[in-house]
Amino acid sequence: MIYSFISWLAEFVFYYPLIMSILWMIGGICFYLRWEKGREETAPKLDRYPLVSVLIPAHNEERDIADAVHSIFANRYRQLEVIVINDASTDGTQEVLEGLTEEYPKLRILKLEKNLGKANGLNLALAMSHGEIILTLDADSMLDEHAIEWAVWHFNNFPRVGAVTGNPRVRNRTSLLAKIQTAEYSSVIGLIKRTQRILGKVMTVSGVVAAWRRTAIINAGLWSNNAITDDIEMTWKMETRFWDVRYEPKMVCWMLVPETLKGIWNQRKRWAQGGVEVMRTHVDVWRSWKERRIWPVYAEYFLGMFWSYSFLFCTMLWSVMLLMEYMGISYAVYLPDIGNPLINWKGSVISLVCLIQFAVSIFIDGHYDRTLMKNYFWVVWYPVVYWIFNALAAVSAAPAGLRRDMSTMAVWASPDRGIKP
Repeated sequence: MIYSFISWLAEFVFYYPLIMSILWMIGGICFYLRWEKGREETAPKLDRYPLVSVLIPAHNEERDIADAVHSIFANRYRQLEVIVINDASTDGTQEVLEGLTEEYPKLRILKLEKNLGKANGLNLALAMSHGEIILTLDADSMLDEHAIEWAVWHFNNFPRVGAVTGNPRVRNRTSLLAKIQTAEYSSVIGLIKRTQRILGKVMTVSGVVAAWRRTAIINAGLWSNNAITDDIEMTWKMETRFWDVRYEPKMVCWMLVPETLKGIWNQRKRWAQGGVEVMRTHVDVWRSWKERRIWPVYAEYFLGMFWSYSFLFCTMLWSVMLLMEYMGISYAVYLPDIGNPLINWKGSVISLVCLIQFAVSIFIDGHYDRTLMKNYFWVVWYPVVYWIFNALAAVSAAPAGLRRDMSTMAVWASPDRGIKP
C-alpha cells in the first residue's frame, strides 16, 4: 500500500506540471486566437474618456518613484489624476515627490506618518480620489503609453467588468535570476492568466498594475487591510460578488524584479502565504453552485500546493536512495525505485516541454516584448532552479498562511527592486 502510494506520488510529481504546461499552452493559444489576433496594434477607439485616478503606493522608493510618475504623465490618456501614497518612508521619497510636484502640478501626495499597510494607504487614497476608474501601479514600474486606454476600453464596453489586470514585463535583465524571471513572466504567468480567463476566472490581478471600477471596489468592501496580498484578496472578493475580472495583454508595464535569492525568496513566500490565506478565507465557494466558475482556479492552486509538498517529499526520498546506493545498501526492501526525474529521461522531457512552452509564449508575447527571444536559453533553467525554489517557498509559507490571525493588520515593506537598468 505504501509502495503504491509513493510510486503514484512520484508519477504525480512528474506528470502534473507536464499536463498543466500543455493546458496553459492550449489556453494561451485559444486566448490569442479569440481576443488578441487581429486587434489594433496601438490603441483602441474610445467612445468616452472617464476620469482615471492613478494610485501609486510607495514605501522607501526614492530610487524608482520618479520613473513611475514620469511614465504616467507621458501617457496618451489625458483624463488623469495621480496620487502617490508616501507610506511612512524613511528615505528621500518625500523630497523626490515634492520636486516632482513642481514639474507636474496635477500630482498629489498622500503622506502617511505611520505604516498601516498598503491596503490602508490605497483605501485612504481612494477616499481622496475622484475617478470613475482606479488604476494601481507599483512604484518601481513604468506604464506603456497606451496601457490606460486599453483598460478604459473594457470598462466602457462591459458594465460587469470590475477589474482589468495588466501585462507586466521585466526591464532589468542583467543577471541570471532576472533572465529566468523574464522567461517565467512570459512562459508561465502570462499563459496561466490567459488560460484562467478562458476557463472562467482569474486567480489574481497583477499587483504591479491593475485597473478597477470604483463601484466594484466599494461593492467588494474596499481593500482588505488584514490580507498579506491585497491584490489576490480583492480579486476574489470581486469575483465572488460576480464582477468580471479580465486580463488585458496590451495593458503593458515595465517592472523591476528581485535579483537576489533573498529578495526572490521573500517575494515567493509572500505570494504563497497570500494564496493560502485566500483559499482559507474563501473555502465557502464550494458550497454554492453559483460559484462554480471559480472552482477550477481553487482546485489548481490546491493541487499546486500539494505538488510542492510531493516534490520535496520525493526529493528527500531520492536523496536517501542515492545515499543508500553510495553506501552499498539495497533500498529495494525499504523503498520503491521511483527514480529522479531531473537526472533521467524525464528531465529531458521536462526541459523539452519548457522550451516548447516558451516558444509558444514568444509567439504570443513577442508582440509586446521584441527582446524575448534573447532569453530563450535561460528558460531551461526554470525547472531546475525555480521549481525547487518555489516549492520550498510554498511549503515554508503554507503553515503561516493557515495559522495567521486574520484579524491583525498586514503592514508592508518595499521589496527588493533589483538592479535598475
